[in-house]
Amino acid sequence: MLTDYHSKYLASDLVRRRSSDSSDKLAIAVAGAQVDMNPHQVDAALFAFASPLSKGALLADEVGLGKTIEAGLVISQRWAEGKRRVLIIAPSNLRKQWYQEMNEKFFIPCSIIESKSYNAAIKAGDFRPFDMNGSVVICSYQFARNKAADVHSTPWDLVVIDEAHRLRNVYKPSNVIANTLKTALAERHKLLLTATPLQNSLLELFGLVSFIDEHTFGDLKSFREQFANLSQERTFEILRDRLKPVCHRTLRRQVTAYVPYTKRHAILEEFSPDEAEDRLYNLVTDYLQRDNLQALPASQRSLMTLVLRKLLASSTFAIAGALTSISNRLQKRLDQSRPTSLLEELDEDYEALDETAEEWSDDEIEPLTEADQRVLEHEIIELREFAELATSIDQNAKGRALLQALEVGFAKARELGADEKAIIFTESRRTQSYLLRVLADSPFADRIVLFNGTNTDDQSKAIYREWVSRHEGSDRVTGSRTADMRSALVDYFREQGRIMIATEAGAEGINLQFCSMVVNYDLPWNPQRIEQRIGRCHRYGQKHDVVVVNFLNRKNEADQRVYQLLSEKFELFEGVFGASDEVLGAIESGVDFEKRIAGIYQQCRQTAEIKSAFDELQLELTLEINEAMSHARRKLLENFDDEVREKLKMRNADTNLHLSQFEQQLMKLAAHELDGDADFIDSSSFRLNAVPNWLSGEGVPTGLYELPRRTGDAHLFRVNHPLGQAIVARAQSRDLPVAEIAFNYSGHKGRISQIELLKGQSGWLAASMLSVEALGQSEDHLLLAGTTDDGTTLSAEATSRLMTIAGGVTGSATQPNAITTVLAQSLAEQQAHIRRDISERNARFFEIEANKLDGWADDLKVGLERELKELDRQIKEARRAATLAQTLEDKLAGQKAVKALETERSNKRRSLFDAQDKIDEQRAVLIAQIEGKLEQSAETKPLFTIRWSVK
Repeated sequence: MLTDYHSKYLASDLVRRRSSDSSDKLAIAVAGAQVDMNPHQVDAALFAFASPLSKGALLADEVGLGKTIEAGLVISQRWAEGKRRVLIIAPSNLRKQWYQEMNEKFFIPCSIIESKSYNAAIKAGDFRPFDMNGSVVICSYQFARNKAADVHSTPWDLVVIDEAHRLRNVYKPSNVIANTLKTALAERHKLLLTATPLQNSLLELFGLVSFIDEHTFGDLKSFREQFANLSQERTFEILRDRLKPVCHRTLRRQVTAYVPYTKRHAILEEFSPDEAEDRLYNLVTDYLQRDNLQALPASQRSLMTLVLRKLLASSTFAIAGALTSISNRLQKRLDQSRPTSLLEELDEDYEALDETAEEWSDDEIEPLTEADQRVLEHEIIELREFAELATSIDQNAKGRALLQALEVGFAKARELGADEKAIIFTESRRTQSYLLRVLADSPFADRIVLFNGTNTDDQSKAIYREWVSRHEGSDRVTGSRTADMRSALVDYFREQGRIMIATEAGAEGINLQFCSMVVNYDLPWNPQRIEQRIGRCHRYGQKHDVVVVNFLNRKNEADQRVYQLLSEKFELFEGVFGASDEVLGAIESGVDFEKRIAGIYQQCRQTAEIKSAFDELQLELTLEINEAMSHARRKLLENFDDEVREKLKMRNADTNLHLSQFEQQLMKLAAHELDGDADFIDSSSFRLNAVPNWLSGEGVPTGLYELPRRTGDAHLFRVNHPLGQAIVARAQSRDLPVAEIAFNYSGHKGRISQIELLKGQSGWLAASMLSVEALGQSEDHLLLAGTTDDGTTLSAEATSRLMTIAGGVTGSATQPNAITTVLAQSLAEQQAHIRRDISERNARFFEIEANKLDGWADDLKVGLERELKELDRQIKEARRAATLAQTLEDKLAGQKAVKALETERSNKRRSLFDAQDKIDEQRAVLIAQIEGKLEQSAETKPLFTIRWSVK
């Protein structure tokens, strides 16, 4: 049995704040996360914390290594420290994925903020919608840029930026989003995530690093001058050393000991559209290629054309609905009633419209002229004819091809030993309904589940009701219908389903490692979106190779070239890893690439035109995938494989040791505090039968608790669970009198030599908590001082191990003054030693920061000195020209030119010295700011004193 003294000691140790470079710093975050932790992820998270003086880090692990998990660990740790103003900026189509990961894996509340929720908050009187101290805020790049003033005024503890290569051209004034965000986030601690930190130019590294900390390098000119010539090995070494404190990169080949990878296999199902489908395609295509269209607002024409082309390629059912919506909207405009937004009209047809539109222009309704009115009347008639033709087609060739593709795909899955499960992706909800009808009349009719943005169909509702009933009272039920509906449908697909038909919007952020077949019924033109789709199944935890099925229209030259580009250039459908970093990173934004493809469809009519346009696009991609930059990235950012593997091996051992100790301590603490209220099944699970009297019960359900969670219906027990928090608070708050404790070493499993020597002896022990604040961060240290009755001082290991031995209180005790003095002196010596260690560690951090500022100051001076060298060169040339002059007039003019340049050089020298002095003053100010943070403040809080004996 443990005592209240053990309990207070354990609770204090569990939640004490660790130093930034401590290997057990992440114990709370790791133990509280529902993820299989890999050592490279822990290593990356600790790198992000390495120095308290750091302004942030660039985590650049290769694709597929879990940068979201790494960021989740950093966020969890900040959260545990009470630093809860966290902003995540991500591409719009990744917002839901972040929301799911933070909620389901780290149990951290999140809110996605976009125009609708922002405006609703303002309307409700909340004029600081970004300032949610109890929730992580997630928004898109575009929204953060548009609300830059709000972003700037919020005192963020941490800002995480995903797909950060979008910021790599921040040094160019033309990159408005990057520059706006850099200004808005200048003083905040930032974590940048990208697999492609260096793509086409070293200046991209300069841009990303300066986004984090503008004092790492000088200005752009000095960076160019110093690092333009990378043929010299010394230049590489200098740049590598400057990047080392801020950039961290791990490669997939370095982690194969921990992360098993499976392959992708591509299946291409070709089809030929029927005559009526062909006619519809040509009619709509000709219509969309007209110079002037009343149906599509000028400011949104390219976006709406893209959407209509995607719906046309999806199914006749999808385009029929869209054509009807547009013609009805035009009729309202003709009748002079204000029509609804075209975006709202088409959202029903094309579910990913919100995310796509985020990065396109806003709608504008132009006034109608008489000429426009005649065109409008004609367009309405045409659109209704197109819609009528589309509605008359009740079978699609691609729909028939799907049945053949499923047979081939399932055969391949059986060959690979995988379950026969397939997820079919479509970009249209109407096509989703059509596919359900197609499959209902086929051998694949059973066990189909739909997944979209609303899931209002009867089957989804029934699955949801059954799931809520089954998990009632467990942590699985969040209370959010949207989140719980998603979980219910995924669980059904895992346990009973065979085929899931999903729209783009519905499938964001779900993990389907149990499914090994992805069917792209509609193929996006955005490579990042395709990778995201396939990544639902081909991800960590997938045990089988994944089959990827695509469809190709034999009659469409542009479709064939798009597929070729995605397959051969982007390598999306085959291989072990899917799309490579080099290739995906070449396109900065998938939406921009999508616009390029849409432009070709819109402008090119003949096969030769289409071929030429795609050849040009392919050549551009080839040029951007630069071999020289790949070489530079390897030398600058990648460490030797053996060096990394050895480091990860040690990190793995450390993490597992600390995690095991942490979990054991937490379960021991729970066993003591819940005595009589819970049945402990084993060392990692218990059943809470009743809510204890000392607990209000709010947010603390009864039932099975596990650490780690192994069964779906159990609660994950963790320090940050309401029950864990209540237990720790109760143990820590006890005011414990001096007491006698008999430690039962005889009943302890295993041998502890330090305690064995104490058997039959007795003495005194005092515990206190030292809290130190320096460099803007706090850390806590548990101090234990012990002595035997014969005056022998116990070692630190002996005192800490003693507190792991069970025992019982045998009575009260009175502490002699002499013992009080001895223990106080021992505690004071420990405190002095710890404070000295902290001071030495902070001195190292200070040195790193001072070296960085020295480099920054030297860079700026290099730029100034370069201007003087240029003037020296001009003066030499002017003197040579004056000497060679043939006439007196020319010689005098030459001498005047020399004199003018010399005067300019003298002025420049004076300004150079002034500028250098100014740089040194700035450096001194920055150093003084750091020195101000070095000052330590310390507080010691007594925990308890005991009279001990060991039997």
